Amino acid sequence: MSQIERIKQAIMADPQNASYTERGIEPLFAAPETARINVIGQAPGFKTQEAGIYWKDKSGDRLREWLGVDEDTFYNSGLFAVIPMDFYFPGHGKSGDLPPRTGFAEKWHPQLLKECPNIELTLLIGQYAQAYYLHEKVSGKVTERVKRYKDYLPEFFPLVHPSPRNQIWMAKNPWFEAEVVPELKKRIKTILGEKE
Repeated sequence: MSQIERIKQAIMADPQNASYTERGIEPLFAAPETARINVIGQAPGFKTQEAGIYWKDKSGDRLREWLGVDEDTFYNSGLFAVIPMDFYFPGHGKSGDLPPRTGFAEKWHPQLLKECPNIELTLLIGQYAQAYYLHEKVSGKVTERVKRYKDYLPEFFPLVHPSPRNQIWMAKNPWFEAEVVPELKKRIKTILGEKE
């Protein structure tokens, strides 16, 4: 059994995740040893959990568009790790999904990241991933962080969530698709190009 499989079994055996494991729901993440780019989002949505495939929804389509990669590269190349702040759908809230559970990333991320020694860039999608990895307040503005993305390079690249719900944000912030996305694509191409 690989170390990743051991970690997965430990996650499923953890009492914190018992309600999911009892329903046959497995944690959604990917941590290939060959990964160069790590994608840290909030938590799987209901649809992706049902499908058993992370980022397999409209948000994922848009994310891949921003990265300039196709599904095959994203899922099958071994170049992408996907280690969200929670590996399970946390439930519906009043205005969207509930936040990832506290303490979850602290428990599992260090173990998984140890298995991914070749990560060159970590994408921090949304406020929870950004607050945790950049050690800034959750209430800090995602817009400001994304605008100042160069401050966090070369290790991190903060992004707004690619959800269709953020259509209004995109319309209000045309600089994102005009300036940030092309820069992101260029970085991804450079990192992946080294592998080709």
